[in-house]
Amino acid sequence: MRRSAAILAAAAALLPLRSLAEALAQPGSPIAVTSDEGGVIKVTSSYLQVRFLRGHPGFSTLAVDAMGERRVDHNVLADAPPAPAACSAERSQMPLGTAVHYSSPSADWLLVAGSREIRASSEYRRGASDPLVLTFDTRRCYATLLGLFNARGDIALPCVLHLPGFGSMRIEGGGPGAALGYASGPGWIRVSFPPASPAMPRATYRMTVALISPAIPGSENDPRLDSFRRNWLNILQLNPNRRLLSNNTDSDSCGFCYYEYADIAAATPRLANGLHALDIVRQSLDRVLAGEKTYGMPGYGSFPEDSADTRPSLLIAAHDYVEGMHDRAWLKARYPALKAMAAAMLATDRDGSGLIEYGPSGNSGTWNDGQPKVRPSNWWDVIGFGHKDAYANALAYRALRGMRQMADEAGDRAGSVRFAASAEKLRGAYFRTFFDPATGVLGGWRSSDGQLHDYWFTFVNGIAVLYGLVPPARAPGIMDRVWDKMRQVGYANFRLGIPGNLVTVPLRDYAHHDPRYGGGLRPDNADGFQVYANGGASASFAYFTIAAFDRVGQHARAEQILYPILAAFDQREFEGTGANGLTNDWRKWDGTSEGYEGFLTDNYYALLAVVGR
Repeated sequence: MRRSAAILAAAAALLPLRSLAEALAQPGSPIAVTSDEGGVIKVTSSYLQVRFLRGHPGFSTLAVDAMGERRVDHNVLADAPPAPAACSAERSQMPLGTAVHYSSPSADWLLVAGSREIRASSEYRRGASDPLVLTFDTRRCYATLLGLFNARGDIALPCVLHLPGFGSMRIEGGGPGAALGYASGPGWIRVSFPPASPAMPRATYRMTVALISPAIPGSENDPRLDSFRRNWLNILQLNPNRRLLSNNTDSDSCGFCYYEYADIAAATPRLANGLHALDIVRQSLDRVLAGEKTYGMPGYGSFPEDSADTRPSLLIAAHDYVEGMHDRAWLKARYPALKAMAAAMLATDRDGSGLIEYGPSGNSGTWNDGQPKVRPSNWWDVIGFGHKDAYANALAYRALRGMRQMADEAGDRAGSVRFAASAEKLRGAYFRTFFDPATGVLGGWRSSDGQLHDYWFTFVNGIAVLYGLVPPARAPGIMDRVWDKMRQVGYANFRLGIPGNLVTVPLRDYAHHDPRYGGGLRPDNADGFQVYANGGASASFAYFTIAAFDRVGQHARAEQILYPILAAFDQREFEGTGANGLTNDWRKWDGTSEGYEGFLTDNYYALLAVVGR
């Protein structure tokens, strides 16, 4: 007990008095402490539940509810393998909560669980000392550690452990230069807390349950937004193997998604003292600007050139960072590279129309059977987008407007004039190039043979209306047509999200003929419809449709889509695996799973619609 008390005193001394007072008070959340027949201690409050391991430092259970509503019955940790007792474990009751002191020749840890936080303290002793390791089972929750990588690939403190569906834990302490080990693989992520060392005789860490989301005035008592608050950070997943923001902690990093991450990060309150979500975006951008490849670039996947949406996405992310953080020093250092990227994007306008282009023609019948040798021009990389791409050009328009502002701030008057003129030229060409008089909506791409390819793309029409690329008088009618088409084809279960296209894409315009990914056997591809990106339902890019309905004043329609998606997020319905072994990030209209990621960050871009409203 004397040694435990010493460690606890040291832990308290290393933390701000205000934080200590808050931990001691912890209003409104009584703690229940129980033990099972084997003597395993469980601590439960409205905000968290933990079970202490018996034989070595750590926990067998960690469950969190950042809303404090006692939803603490879902363990996010991996099952601990059986292991012989390596430490003595001594229980005590401390002012901060229930404590267990683990002591052995190779470990000396004191773990304390209160109603809203966990503290872990280590005292140095001669010889080797073991870290405190938490291993998370991503089949239970796609946990991620959010912070800045140091040169060793560890995450510097402070940082945030985010638990999609449940909220976050802010991690602080550890001493000067402290960092946590961070690793991931299929089905798991691992966070390691270094023990005390000769250089730091006592190491103390604090993990505090935190709800990190934008404030929505007037909505504090609206339970429909609880899942918005718990899941706001879901789109930010750091892959420690790539040291980049990625589809999830063990998946690809896609440069054409970076604007989504940045848009969410720009609206995010400070994560911790000295750490902003935009800092994480900046670090990924820095790596890409320094030459790191992402999916969508030559050399990473089968792209003959940068996909048409990659450069716009990166430029938008950079603008979000500069405007959100007012980091003029970063802009000064990075502006030449950003300007060169914008120039390269504009250089793809090979016919001088004002619209950017993708090298492959997008002509019907030009895509290979099976795994394509060349990928189409944007995020929807199994559909034959090519040449003049309506979605990518909408992003390019926004990117050029952002480049004009960054050029002004960088003192590049000529660049500002060029980017402003280029944006207006693109806007002037956009509607007449992509509007389809036969359907009354915008098509997806115009191929090099002049054909417009229109399969009722919801996201194309949404982004064009939202970004102001549709004449104001025409925008409400276009959104009317999209809504009526959804009703005509029988799509109404918005809890699944929204299909990207409302009619099937025939094989001549489908770039991946594998039935697993939406390629059927019939020429019209009706037998592939609703599978994966060929009309499959997803919350990915639903934001554009919801926000476009709001932009034209059709708020009731926006709500009919938004609130069912939020309800599904609340039950974590876009995560995990369905009964057929496929994952829930894509589904048929009857709910059958058709995905493969297990957790796809793009789904959670839909949360931005709440802020925009």
